[in-house]
Amino acid sequence: MDWSQVTFRKIRGLILFTILILVGLWNYERVLEVLKFIWGLVIPFVLGGAIAFIINVPMSFLEAKLFGEDREKRGKAAKKLARPVSLLLTLALVIGVIVIVMFVLVPQLGETFKNLGDSIAIFIPKLQEWIRDFTNNNSDVMKWVDQIEFNPDKMISWGMNLLGTGAGNVMNSTFNAVSNIISGITKFFIAFSFACYILFQKEKLHIQVRKVFFAFIPRRKAEAALEVCSLTYKIFSSFLTGQCLEAVILGSMFVVTMSILRMPYALLIGIIIAFTALIPIFGAFIGCALGTFMIFMVNPKQAVVFIILFLVLQQVEGNLIYPHVVGNSVGLPSIWVLAAVSVGGNLMGVVGMLIFIPIVSVIYTLFREIVYLELKKHKIKNVTAQTVEEYTEEEVQKMQEIFEAEHAED
Repeated sequence: MDWSQVTFRKIRGLILFTILILVGLWNYERVLEVLKFIWGLVIPFVLGGAIAFIINVPMSFLEAKLFGEDREKRGKAAKKLARPVSLLLTLALVIGVIVIVMFVLVPQLGETFKNLGDSIAIFIPKLQEWIRDFTNNNSDVMKWVDQIEFNPDKMISWGMNLLGTGAGNVMNSTFNAVSNIISGITKFFIAFSFACYILFQKEKLHIQVRKVFFAFIPRRKAEAALEVCSLTYKIFSSFLTGQCLEAVILGSMFVVTMSILRMPYALLIGIIIAFTALIPIFGAFIGCALGTFMIFMVNPKQAVVFIILFLVLQQVEGNLIYPHVVGNSVGLPSIWVLAAVSVGGNLMGVVGMLIFIPIVSVIYTLFREIVYLELKKHKIKNVTAQTVEEYTEEEVQKMQEIFEAEHAED
């Protein structure tokens, strides 16, 4: 056997890698501690990258609309002001939304919850009376039903005790609480500063990343890796934009229609449905269940009307709004969307439901391209349930000429 120098280096590298894996498994507790320490160091930068990714979507939109794609031709002033002005407007928009939620919606939601508590307190005696009539005053059933009560003061006390117990488990002392708050503020400040740097220097960072790829990776592999990164960014940004816009539209539709029909808790239910609609497939139905319960406490007949309204608006949203707002940007069949939501929810909860759809979409797109390339290698043009169509010799020759022309430089 020809033991060349390259083969020897590969075997040596494989042996060293195997030894490192075995040592790591033998001392896995120390390895986990080291990984936890490293994660604590890099988490502000990871958070900063996530913040930059989210802010970049509206910032790029404002930058393109206000200054145009050809802003470099409009002079140095437009070139210098485009990014800072767009970033400041985006931050002002985010802060404005937070201020509206804190000073406008929160008081209204507080009043709504108070009214909901009063409605539940009134509804429970009615429910007990209805069960008494339905069961012909059965003593066993009524013994259990009479135990049902709603005391807002007890619920508040229970919530405060639960919060206090949870806080005591997480932060055993005031010093730990202050330390965690300061640490959190420091990490957020570092993450926000890092995000601003990324946004201001994103073109330069893009070029630097490309240089690193082409410096240490063969050109063909570097181009493929960069193409995967570009595809991932496009799918994630399209999904994020479309999903948020679709949630706002759906929530606004419920607020308007419920207000017209004079249903209770229109604003609160609209906000709940808007937030839960961010969770694909199942989210809006969670909002429907909560809204139905809240309305049922006030007027059971209107709860039935709300369910009908939800089904109608869901059809409008699913058939008219969602295809135009989100469109086919994700490019994932429905069955894989369901699988992505299920797997993501089991692994990472609500966050997993949100991020696994674009992740699975990227994997699906790449795998589909690989399948088509393999079919072309086998000279297969099309596959149906009954037949397999192959390329003709002329088509194969033409594809070979195109391939050679595209890769002539390599």
